Amino acid sequence: MTDDLQRIDLTNCDREPIHQLGNIQPFGFLLTLSSDWLISRASTNLEQFLGVAWEQALGQPLMEIILPEAVHTLRNRMTVIRGPDTVERIFGLVLRENGGNFDVAVHLSGGQIVIEAEPAPATQDNGAISIRSMTARLDQTETLQAFFREGARQARALTGFDRVMIYRFDETGAGEVVAEAARSGIGSFLGLHYPASDIPVQARRLYLRNLFRIISDVDATPVPIAPQVTEHGEPVDLSMSVLRSVSPIHIEYLKNMGVAASLSISIVVEGSLWGLFACHHYSPRLPSLERRTNAELLGQMFASRLESRERRLALEYERKAKKIGDLLLTSVAGNASLLDDPAWLIDILADAIPADGIGVWINGSMAISGAAVSQDQISALTTLLNQNAAGRIFATDNIRSWYPGWDESTGICGLLAIPISRSPRDYIILFRQEIIRSVRWAGDPKKPAEYGPNGPRLTPRKSFESWSEMVRGRSLQFTPAEQRVAETIRVALIEVILRLSEEANAERRLASERQELLIAELNHRVRNILSLIGGLVRHSKSAELSVDAYIDQLQGRVQSLGRAHDQLTLDQWAPASFRQLLEAETAAYLGRTSGRLEIDGTDVLLEPKAFTTTSLVFHELVTNSVKYGSLSTNGVVTIGWDRDDQGNLKIRWRESGGPPVSAPKRGGFGSTIIRRSFVYDLNGETDVRFSPSGVEADLLIPAQFVKSVADPVALSQRRDVADSNSTLHRLGQQPLSGMTVLLVEDNLIIAMNGEDVLRGLGALDVIAVPNVAQALEALDTHTVQMGMLDVNLGLETSFPVADLLKSRNIPFGFATGYGDSIPQGEIYADIPVLQKPYGSESVEAFLSSVLQGSGRSNET
Repeated sequence: MTDDLQRIDLTNCDREPIHQLGNIQPFGFLLTLSSDWLISRASTNLEQFLGVAWEQALGQPLMEIILPEAVHTLRNRMTVIRGPDTVERIFGLVLRENGGNFDVAVHLSGGQIVIEAEPAPATQDNGAISIRSMTARLDQTETLQAFFREGARQARALTGFDRVMIYRFDETGAGEVVAEAARSGIGSFLGLHYPASDIPVQARRLYLRNLFRIISDVDATPVPIAPQVTEHGEPVDLSMSVLRSVSPIHIEYLKNMGVAASLSISIVVEGSLWGLFACHHYSPRLPSLERRTNAELLGQMFASRLESRERRLALEYERKAKKIGDLLLTSVAGNASLLDDPAWLIDILADAIPADGIGVWINGSMAISGAAVSQDQISALTTLLNQNAAGRIFATDNIRSWYPGWDESTGICGLLAIPISRSPRDYIILFRQEIIRSVRWAGDPKKPAEYGPNGPRLTPRKSFESWSEMVRGRSLQFTPAEQRVAETIRVALIEVILRLSEEANAERRLASERQELLIAELNHRVRNILSLIGGLVRHSKSAELSVDAYIDQLQGRVQSLGRAHDQLTLDQWAPASFRQLLEAETAAYLGRTSGRLEIDGTDVLLEPKAFTTTSLVFHELVTNSVKYGSLSTNGVVTIGWDRDDQGNLKIRWRESGGPPVSAPKRGGFGSTIIRRSFVYDLNGETDVRFSPSGVEADLLIPAQFVKSVADPVALSQRRDVADSNSTLHRLGQQPLSGMTVLLVEDNLIIAMNGEDVLRGLGALDVIAVPNVAQALEALDTHTVQMGMLDVNLGLETSFPVADLLKSRNIPFGFATGYGDSIPQGEIYADIPVLQKPYGSESVEAFLSSVLQGSGRSNET
């Protein structure tokens, strides 16, 4: 073999510029025009058709060589061309006086107008009617094979070629004859396979752009186009040409087959080249341009019907896949162990994706059924599969081509891997056994390299007799439809895994939305509370108050808000009891002398907005009365209320038996709250009078903020709970006298406030720590008589500290901002809970429950 032959490879044909050969077939002529309709190129046979030498035509306006009426028609037809791949055809056009009719094709190429013409037949074809009847016959076929066979029959009837084959490409570009219609006595190519190199890559690209291709006579001499190249050295691009000449390699290919003329019609499905109508004739043949156009239309109708059939099959597969997915979901939801049973999975999947075995790899666990594959082999496969794109199924009918180390002695040659999680991925792998089969090729698919008529190159096969090849090392392929089913099942299995390992995707999204809503609402409320507290801080300041008095006053107002908030959260932010508000507020300041306040009225519920506002107003009324009014001595306060005809709540505050009162010379912040809160916040009414007998106030809350009590008994029970939580049981001025208290609180400001409160109640020492570790260390190094524990400490809780205190019989209680209910409530059901924010009064009441519950007193 020579060095030239050693350099030959199968890409020679792929590199041939078949769209730029510079020649046309001789059954017509070609002109190219500039944008101003001047002739820039002409085929050298122009004089044969128009009587004008090509040299004389160059540079002339088109109107100089054909009739003006024809030019007008061509111009009109050019206006409908959209894009470089559009070809317009005109049948029976007269180009010259007494020159006969021509069939003309017009398209654009590289900014030039390309006109091709061939003599029209004496009588025009009537192909449109036959196309309709042919399409109807296609629609009547039941099976896909019958559909192919009928398509070949109809194409042969339309074109008149000796043999019409339907040629289908596989994913490698190789082809198979799946249907054939041929005249008797010429043999059959049905079932033959052709290697991908028989139709080079660039030819397949042209088949996608130009849907039909005619070769009228393989022995015809090509006609040159002059000039061959432009002044820039560029040949004309004939990709969309009707007359484009034929590659010498392809001519030799056809001659080796004994074919004298051919017609190819593309079958394009979903934008891809599915196959061809390949028409062969054993003598020269040239159907008219109109007949060829009708054949192109038949090909498009065939492709459309084929696409519809394939979509119906795909839908059927998808329905089957959905059914399998639903079965997986319902079955595994009731019995998660089924995923560990590969035999069950094979039974479920086999109806849609036949397989000879299955391997399941989930969470590092493996199960195998029906395939002679070891666990080590599956482990190696999953390692390789993890190199693929995430979330993609993978299929091969030849494992060894993908994994050279694969042991084919297992008899397994194909696999379909379904990833069912992210990295590290879990897989379900379907295996298929080797199928040894004989493939009939149209001659030896390995083209021999030899000296051909065109020099040392890859020469087309000389023999197209059936040539059989024994194919080993391959399984039955996993079809695209089966792979789509696998994708559907992948999604279903992922949902199964998610349901087993965590909440389903929809639940997680819903939880996320709820969390976002909760965070937004919490943020809104915190900002409102901070703004409110900021206002209280600013407006409680007075030059007349000492620092201690200012702190006491501010603390009282904050505590009032806290009590109102507790009352609302007790009812889950629903309308809350007005009577409980009054009792809580007065109990906080009067203690056991709260009987000096007389309450008279049928209980009602206040909406949250009205409840907090009312709490602040009555806090100011009570504190003013305790400081300056009837409650500062032995007087009495009477509070009564009822509802008017419109449902508004009318409240009466009357003081008596106290010192004489008079209107203040300067209204402070408390007076402002009393006079303006109902009016400003609720659009209500306030009337405050300073009579000699005591302060009188008439208040009105609009009906929209007032609700009737639906269940007085239940409300009474809740009131008892509230009373037990809010009524102070004073143990004297120093209930913690001499004690060491452990305070567990992760917020420094709150811890400092807690220290002050506890020391103010007599604690000898307060050990404040922010976490469990320091709390346990303090208990080992100090003698502690009591503990006050914040429940939630960032990423941990104080329950380990509570367990140790409980084991040592040291009294303790919880402090929390999350309400009365805490986690592990059954274990600590008897442990008192202090609501935040807290102050001296609420802590003192809390200590009452803690110390009395332990049997201790302030003498401890």
